[in-house]
Amino acid sequence: MRTEKTSMRYYSLDVFRGATVALMIMVNNPGSWSHIFAPFKHAPWHGCTPTDLVFPFFLFAVGNAMSFVIPRLQEAGDAVFWRKIVKRTVLIFAIGLLLNWWPFVEWIDDSLQFKGWVNAVNPERGIRILGVLQRIAIAYFFASILAFYVKPKTLILLSAALLFAYWGVTAYLGGEDPYSLAGWFGTDIDKAVLGVPHMYKGEGVPFDPEGLASTLPAIVQVVFGYLAGVFIKQQGQVNWLWTKIPQSNEPHFKLLAGLTVTGFMLIVLGWIWSLGFPINKKIWTSSYVLYTTGLGTLTIGTMIWYIEVQGIRNSLTKFFDVFGKNPLFIFVLSGLLPRFLGLFRIPDGLAEDGSTQYTQALAWFYKYICAQIPGPPEVGSFAYSLCFLALMWVICYLLDKKKIYVKV
Repeated sequence: MRTEKTSMRYYSLDVFRGATVALMIMVNNPGSWSHIFAPFKHAPWHGCTPTDLVFPFFLFAVGNAMSFVIPRLQEAGDAVFWRKIVKRTVLIFAIGLLLNWWPFVEWIDDSLQFKGWVNAVNPERGIRILGVLQRIAIAYFFASILAFYVKPKTLILLSAALLFAYWGVTAYLGGEDPYSLAGWFGTDIDKAVLGVPHMYKGEGVPFDPEGLASTLPAIVQVVFGYLAGVFIKQQGQVNWLWTKIPQSNEPHFKLLAGLTVTGFMLIVLGWIWSLGFPINKKIWTSSYVLYTTGLGTLTIGTMIWYIEVQGIRNSLTKFFDVFGKNPLFIFVLSGLLPRFLGLFRIPDGLAEDGSTQYTQALAWFYKYICAQIPGPPEVGSFAYSLCFLALMWVICYLLDKKKIYVKV
């Protein structure tokens, strides 16, 4: 979705995307889900923690990248456009589905058994259909269509209309408390379309935080990222590659001022809207879209100021940059690897009945290495996530050194 030339011209966008992927990997791989520092936890329901910014920031980054690709596809014509986005959507969705199924077998009573589409013993258990990559695929598909056929000014109005419509449908079709877990209307849609065995149950009941209904505002999130990318391109056409730009350079002043003012306005509007439609990641409320888009816009503006205008490039930007060059690949690998290593068990003492107890390989590393670090248990859990992130970075770095960029 990105050429090497684009990566060089907008290095700050690569760093933004890479930082987002790095945080996604960290929050998805703690040493123990029972011991996590507060900023690395999702909000229980309403609210927004730093962790709740990661996924919308990634969707925002997907939209940024689209702003460089859509003009080329418009020049190539409808047939090329549809062939490209359908292929990419299907591949990303399929990879996400296979990631949910991976490694296709699981330990049951000391034997590896195939993970069926629906569990033969418990028919309410099965392979989850939706997920992070699936939402990325669907949101990318519809946002690409909108960006391809609709002019940016009309897109702003259409996006606003979709967010208001989502609010109205949520309030009208919901229960007594339409914004609660029990009252959320989207669960009934997911049960009817996906089926209970194929839904997420992390909340204790069938409820999918990447469900069908809440994907609508996520599409708008990608569109907003696209619009931000269009604005950055329009205001950054002059040479501002690897040199420090004087503050008096008008195009850059307009770019940074535009991003700052827009970001601040979206945050305020999101907060005001939250008084009636609470900020909530799990049902991806309209106020959540505005609030996180505003924060994403300010973050990108800040990165452009330091990286492009001030010319700051150091070990930190390089650290995130390598993640930004292979974002989907490394995110998928960060999910595949722990599941695969989970098949390998290490003897870990005896149970009360005298039988051998086993610990999964990564769990053993956490228990006997990271968890032994002095301090509260959250320290060891955080240390494990840093070790895992470091491993993923080494892989990304080696790929970058060899100029290998895995694209879907």
